[in-house]
Formats: sequence, C-alpha cells, structure tokens
Amino acid sequence: MLAFPLELARKKVQETQVSTPYNFNVSEVAKFEQHAPYFQHLPPYSLRPHVLPNYVFNDQGLPNWREKPQNSSAKRLARSGSSPVRREVVSRSSYGMKAFNNNDEIDVESGKLEENREGPLRSKNVNTIHNQALLSGFAYCISSSSMILVNKFVLSSYDFNAGISLMLYQNFVAGIIVSILSFLGIITTEPLTWRLIKVWLPVNVIFVGMLITSMFSLKYISVAMVTVLKNVTNVMTAVGEMYLFNKHHDNRVWTALFLMIISAISGGITDLSFHVIGYAWQFINCLLTASYSLTLRRVMDTAKEVTISGDLNEFSMVLLNNTLSLPLGILLIFVFNEVEYLSTTPLLRLPTFWLVLTLSGLLGLAISFTSMWFLHQTGATTYSLVGSLNKIPLSVAGILLFKVQTSLENSASIFFGLLAGVFFARAKMRERSQS
Repeated sequence: MLAFPLELARKKVQETQVSTPYNFNVSEVAKFEQHAPYFQHLPPYSLRPHVLPNYVFNDQGLPNWREKPQNSSAKRLARSGSSPVRREVVSRSSYGMKAFNNNDEIDVESGKLEENREGPLRSKNVNTIHNQALLSGFAYCISSSSMILVNKFVLSSYDFNAGISLMLYQNFVAGIIVSILSFLGIITTEPLTWRLIKVWLPVNVIFVGMLITSMFSLKYISVAMVTVLKNVTNVMTAVGEMYLFNKHHDNRVWTALFLMIISAISGGITDLSFHVIGYAWQFINCLLTASYSLTLRRVMDTAKEVTISGDLNEFSMVLLNNTLSLPLGILLIFVFNEVEYLSTTPLLRLPTFWLVLTLSGLLGLAISFTSMWFLHQTGATTYSLVGSLNKIPLSVAGILLFKVQTSLENSASIFFGLLAGVFFARAKMRERSQS
C-alpha cells in the first residue's frame, strides 16, 4: 500500500488557506493515513479541513467522501449525484449560516436563505405592538385636544354654566352609540352584570370626578394654562407608581418633573387671568387624573375575572364608564342645583348649541375609547407623558382660537412648561430603553 505522509497532507491543507475552527485528532488522522491511496486521487479542494470531518465510511471501510446531509435540501442534492464541488459549496454554506443562526435553512436550488418562520413572526409581532401603541397614542392626542377645545368653546364662548349637565349629555350620547353598535353586532361588549358593576364602580367614580373638575377648571382658566398645570399630573403619577408599584425613576425623570412644577408655579404667578377657584379645581383634577390612570390598569385585570367571557375589551370599558356615570351625574346635577339654571337658560333653544353638544358627545366617546386603548397598549406614565406632549399644539391652538391676552412672562412660563414636557418624554424613553 502506498503510504501517504502526514506531512504532505498537512502541507496541502495549509496551501488551501481555508480558516476553520476544526482541529484534527489522532483517530481521524489515522483513518486519513489508512486510506491514503484513495485520497491521493481526490482533487485538492477535498483536503480542506472543514470537509474532512464530514466524510462517511462505507461498509468496506472506505470513505465515500460525501458530506453528512445538513437538511432535506442537502439530502436531495446528495442523491442527485451532483458534483463534489457543488456538494462542498452546500456544506460550507450550511456551516457558515448555522454559525450565525441555528434556525436558518439554505434553499440549495434557489440559493436563498430561508429563515425560520419564528423569527419573522416574532419581528412582525413586535412591529404590530409598536404600531398599535403609536396609532392609539395618535388617536388619543387628536380626540383629547378636540375635546378640550370644544368644551372650552361651550363653557366660555356660549357661557354655559352647567358643566355637570354637559358631562352627563356627552356620556349619554357615547353610551347610546356604543349600545346601538353592540346591538347591531358591529362591536362586542360584555353584559353588565352586578359583579362587574361592583368591581368597576370605584374607578368610575374617579372617572366622573375627573370629567367634572375638568369642566369647572376650564370655565375659569385658559387652555394654555390648563395644559401647563396638567403637568402636575405627571408628578403625581410618578410618585404613585413609586409607592404603589415600587417603580423607581432615574434622575432625568425627576429633573423633568421638577421643571414641570417650576413652570406651573411661574405660569400661575404671571397669569393675567388668574382665578383661585379655577386653579383649585385644576389641582383636584390633576389628583383625580393620576388616580384614574393608576387605578384603571389594576381594575381592568380584576374585571376580566368576573366577566362571562373572561375578557374585557375597550368597547366594554367605554360602555361601563359612560353607563355607570349617568345615575351619578343625575345625582350631582341636583346637588349642584343645575336644574334651575337649565330651566331658565335660552341656550337650550338654539339648534346650533345642540349640534355643538352632540359633537362634544361624539368626542367624549372617542376620548373614552382612545384613552383606554392607549393605556392598555402602554402604561400609566406613558399615558400621562403623551398627554403632556400633546399640550404643545393644544396650547398654541387655545391662544389663537380664543384670543387669550397673555404677557411675555406668562408666555415664557408656558413655553418652559412645554419644554419640560418634552424633556420628560425623552427621559422616560431613555429610562424605558435601559430597563
């Protein structure tokens, strides 16, 4: 038998200059030397080290010199009797691709990389979640801005002094529309059982208080100042998350929150139309809004356990909020003695006024749905900070539409507060990316 020196084999391997993590062992070198005559007739490429561990011995102990099939495509290629060069290319491609991703497969016929479907599916799910969050946030911003402007128009331009009645009519319109859509089968809502009502009633009381205090404060304060003062809600929400959910924020977030407080104080001092009652109602509104955002998510999880289907979608929550607010709103109308005002005001005889009221009811439905949708997609702090970012165009629109008289100092305070909101958003984004 013709001997095939080990030194010559190693020299030929070095000549190929193919880098590989594979190292020879003694048993494989012995097999290599045992069948040296067979290997002498092979072309130089077959001595490449990444091919050597793949050869398979037949029943006679001789190497078949074919790669172990890595996938179904390689098996078909081995059976087809294709050339050794192409088989080696397939083996190298499979080896190289698996070094990057074990879930990837090679389509030999087309030469394309077929990734495992789990990878694109996971990426698609992540993109869907991000798109849902962006879409819900955009819808929430549009509906909430329009709602504030329309309410300001009704309360100030029409000089309507029945904020609770306005809230009651808006919720009535929203509840009727949701009920009709549910009856027609367009949307699906949960039946209002007593167990569900008892679970949802506490957060609904906060919801009604939040709407009423917003009406009262908007009656006396300009839209721009309301937007700046609402920054206090972010401070209350962050503190509530820290104590209730043990969620800690970094120094950037607390710095932004401190700037928001400074802007709110300086804005109030320089406000030409400062009204104590309006500012008091706004502070209560900030407290209730923070409580609503902190409580809603926990109540949503509890309410799912008492529903018939085991789930609670956004339309069901909108129906719950608007339906349960009706008896409470009627009670508050008598408590605040709005019945006498409604019986004497001439505004109820104007068709245009009813048109504006109905429009506000539609916006009330929109903001109820989008706020719950957005909170469901993100979280309480994100819900609050996006509301802060939305104040930038809202403040400008409020000043221009209602021709608010403002001083340079007050405008600077408002602008400072809006920048603090942007800084807060950036700090939250960085905090979220680090976590």
